[in-house]
Amino acid sequence: MSTNSSRVGQLLLQASACISWKQDVEGAVYHLANCLLLLGFMGGSGVYGCFYFFGFLSAGYLCCVLWGWFSACGLDIVLWSFLLAVVCLLQLAHLVYRLREDTLAEEFDLLYKTLCLPLQVPLQTYKEIVHCCEEQVLTLATEQTYAVEGETPINRLSLLLSGRVRVSQDGQFLHYIFPYQFMDSPEWESLQPSEEGVFQVTLTAETSCSYISWPRKSLHLLLTKERYISCLFSALLGYDISEKLYILNDKLFAKFGLRFDIRLPSLYHVLGPTAADPGPESEKGDEEVCEPAASPPQATPTSLQQTPPCSPPPAATNLPAPPSWARLSRPDSGILASRIPLQSYSPVISRGQAPLAPTHTPEL
Repeated sequence: MSTNSSRVGQLLLQASACISWKQDVEGAVYHLANCLLLLGFMGGSGVYGCFYFFGFLSAGYLCCVLWGWFSACGLDIVLWSFLLAVVCLLQLAHLVYRLREDTLAEEFDLLYKTLCLPLQVPLQTYKEIVHCCEEQVLTLATEQTYAVEGETPINRLSLLLSGRVRVSQDGQFLHYIFPYQFMDSPEWESLQPSEEGVFQVTLTAETSCSYISWPRKSLHLLLTKERYISCLFSALLGYDISEKLYILNDKLFAKFGLRFDIRLPSLYHVLGPTAADPGPESEKGDEEVCEPAASPPQATPTSLQQTPPCSPPPAATNLPAPPSWARLSRPDSGILASRIPLQSYSPVISRGQAPLAPTHTPEL
């Protein structure tokens, strides 16, 4: 061991050292090459960081080639610098090719920035969704129908990109569909993957429209395979259907001239069918039934000893016995409103019409 260490020490001591340092410094090309290499090694990550990194390295190694050829006059310096510059240029060419390959069409790029980028959907996942619709943008001319009620089968899911679509049923206008809304989201959610059905509404283009469409089977296969995409479509479809329901509710409330809170239980009576007017005989019978309950007692006994044995023992704190009609089946809301006048509301509610919801309700 001692002999080996002594030999290593002798080799280190006998190594050739610089006899004399050069008095003049290298040219400007050499210093420029080192500055470019320094800037290149300060690059970050990501696509643009790689562009920055390999761009500065390519320029720095090219400057090293020039320095080795004109100043250092060293063939090894020229060869190594040239090889490294070529590698960096090839890497830049590969990045440009990948970037052009990942570029989407203008419509799909705008759709990604509008709908998916706010939800932080990865670009690769979005490409799978676009690939499922075969990257085709379909068009509708003005007054051209997308679906006819009772005839068009539900075999796809479409998303409107531009234009405006009118939704109607039996010739009556329901609502509009605007860009970046699903055209047939209620129909999509109403059927299971194995079921078949037809549209219950008619969709007509009011202007020139463009849309993308996913075939039903292909999209179901993608949603079954990718859980993240399935959750994404569930959120988008749920939001779209809720927007359509709110639009329909606003249209319904506008007919009454009032605005209700959809959380009120009485709204069911407003939206539901009104009860039929009872006949004169039934009204007369109802009045006779309700008359004993509505008539006040004629006398109030002062003590229990003065009460006749045939009369029930009343008490000041006890409630009166419920009338016989209260144990019957629950009457309809319209009939109930005509029988019992509400003391808390001053307006008189007409018979055969359900009570409306309060008008002073907070807007949603």
